[in-house]
Amino acid sequence: MFDLVIRNARCASSSDVFNADIGIRDGRIAALGAIGDKAPEIIDAAGRLVTPGGVDSHLHIDQRKGQGRINADDFYSGTVSAACGGTTTVLPFAPQHRGEGIAWAAADYHERARKSVLDYNFHIVVTDPSHPDFDRDLAQAAADGLRSLKIFTTYAAVGIADRDIVTVFAAARRHGFMVMVHCENTDIIDHVTQQLLAQGHVAPKFHLASRPTIAEAEAVFRICAYAELFNVPTMIVHVSTGRSLDVVALSRAKGTTLFVETCTQYLTLDGSLLDKPGHEGAKGIFSPPIRDAANRAELWRAVADGRIDVLSSDHSPYRFDEVEKFPNGFGASFDKIASGVPGVEIRMPLLFTQCVKEGRISLPEFVQLTSTNAARIYGLAPRKGDLTIGADADLCIWDENYDRVIDNAMMHHNVDFTPYEGLKVTAWPAVTLSRGEVISRYHEFCGTRGRGRFLPATATAPHQDRTDAEKELEAFGLAW
Repeated sequence: MFDLVIRNARCASSSDVFNADIGIRDGRIAALGAIGDKAPEIIDAAGRLVTPGGVDSHLHIDQRKGQGRINADDFYSGTVSAACGGTTTVLPFAPQHRGEGIAWAAADYHERARKSVLDYNFHIVVTDPSHPDFDRDLAQAAADGLRSLKIFTTYAAVGIADRDIVTVFAAARRHGFMVMVHCENTDIIDHVTQQLLAQGHVAPKFHLASRPTIAEAEAVFRICAYAELFNVPTMIVHVSTGRSLDVVALSRAKGTTLFVETCTQYLTLDGSLLDKPGHEGAKGIFSPPIRDAANRAELWRAVADGRIDVLSSDHSPYRFDEVEKFPNGFGASFDKIASGVPGVEIRMPLLFTQCVKEGRISLPEFVQLTSTNAARIYGLAPRKGDLTIGADADLCIWDENYDRVIDNAMMHHNVDFTPYEGLKVTAWPAVTLSRGEVISRYHEFCGTRGRGRFLPATATAPHQDRTDAEKELEAFGLAW
């Protein structure tokens, strides 16, 4: 006997598409096949597609931003929004601010997460590896099931210098963490920004000019060098340029364990959003910025040929007011506008529309990019990320005949705009389940506040082979 059976499903896992009933017991997938009505609750999928729920491994919710400010979405509104768009597991960021210990930052974020409606793990943002408790706190965090660190190579408030980056990579190797990196050369950005401002170029559209592709590619090259030296699994987040992909390919050939993420906005938005009149162009300010058509086309090729591992949202919600998006006033120059846009709810439907419905990738590849790969990379598999026996029953039953133009009124985030306004989606999760419980039907959330659980992560295994850098050092008798 099962608790729930989903009948007549067209199932898509990370490796196959097949017809089956899905038997669910104790929140997990217990059987796939011809099951019949062996459950008190039956959902008839009527031939509709069923995929694993999405795993969004890059989003900012309930994240302290300094001076007492947080993102517009807390764990409740952020995860409700995710659920209504077919995402069932989230991995947001717990920020360490300078002078704070990692242990305090993690404890604070665990407390904030009590409101979550979805299962979660989180990444630790490291800004102060010189803190006296850094190493001890990392060892404890690893024991507690936190296994990923995030660092920035830019932004005054959170960016760290190369000597601190070395400290982080060395500690990550000791304690079994993977490292995620926001890669942009902060000195290039600062110099170009000052030149633009000196010439009176202050409108939002100049955000793109201030962050040239070389600023991203240079930082990617530098981080690849550290990843090779320490042989630490490393994720290059929100890649926006073909040049960065070329750098990663070179480093992978040297034995480096590198993963690549890009996000919905880099595939689906164009520069016209930044060029809107007045301060409306700020709806397109996020970093790295929107690129040109050639870079967008190269990212799509990389999605199709496997060079990109994960598609995330980088949901970074700020209300379009003088508190959040414009803390320096509506007339502020582009460099004084908060960088980030919402997107967790639209990620799965928009990517399904533009990836699968438009024939760019197969259904199993869609499952890999939006769910399976993130779960595996961040140590949540096999519980999360696939439609297999034993996995949690996190599932989306899709309506592939859905047809709607995106507008902010359909969103559940606590933000008064969406940069995806006016784009079209032709599919939407009709029913989303988390651990066998229906939590949303189309745009109606029907779960409960605080039902989400923390999922301890296992370590991402280091590369089995030594990197070229390791071999070179070993020739001189040096090993980590």
